[in-house]
Amino acid sequence: MEGEQATAANAAQKEETQLRQRSTIGFPYADLNAAVELANAIHSHVGSGECDDDQLAAWTGQSAKSSGFRTQIYAGRMFGVLEGEGSRHRLSELGRAIVDPNRSRDARSKAFQMVPLYRAIFESHRGGVIPPAAALEREMVGLGVAEKQKERARQVFERSADQAGYFEHGRNRLVMPGIASGAQREEEKPREEEESNGGGNGGGGGKPPPVDPIIAGLLARLPKSGDVWPVAERKLWLQLLEGSFQLIYKDAAANKQPVGTEGLPWPKNEAVK
Repeated sequence: MEGEQATAANAAQKEETQLRQRSTIGFPYADLNAAVELANAIHSHVGSGECDDDQLAAWTGQSAKSSGFRTQIYAGRMFGVLEGEGSRHRLSELGRAIVDPNRSRDARSKAFQMVPLYRAIFESHRGGVIPPAAALEREMVGLGVAEKQKERARQVFERSADQAGYFEHGRNRLVMPGIASGAQREEEKPREEEESNGGGNGGGGGKPPPVDPIIAGLLARLPKSGDVWPVAERKLWLQLLEGSFQLIYKDAAANKQPVGTEGLPWPKNEAVK
């Protein structure tokens, strides 16, 4: 059974590769809700545990060998909510956040930008309006989407943007969803408690602050040591990492923080000497 599952997974992966062999930028063929459906199924049955293809397909009423199921698995990993090897699947840190009602809104926003194509479009039109369908498809082709896949890529992009909350101010602009203050306080509370117990920098023995799900997702995509990793893909990964920093962290000027001699903001818990 294990060997059959691995064979099916390898065949599906080969099929996905052939479908996208002319595209040079990553994007899914299933939307964000499809990825969240798998995350909810895993959470409901095994929590933070693992499952295999047969189990996950049965929980979602599908065949483990169907192309629709394989496309959904690919989307789950592309959005960063699933992780695992071969036919084994589990929730990533972002996946655990996306099934949490208190964190799902922020997690959906971050999952949307885990997709290289979507991230590139968002950065290109930040603060402006996105072009009509035909022009947007031409832009996608320029970013690396194969000509024959541009229409489907656009349709899934638009559905995912809507499901992630980026169209709340109109379908002609991408605006990052706001996070409710209550949900933000829930995320900050464990760190505040840790610092009050001496777990901050210099406290000695405290746990390090949790890694943001976007960063964790990018780190999970790093190939193993010794694997082949083309230079173009390395550069794209670094660009996504840099863009994630801009998304997650605030700039010193924006916060009106004092700046050190090396051009870096002083830590918030240190006084300027």
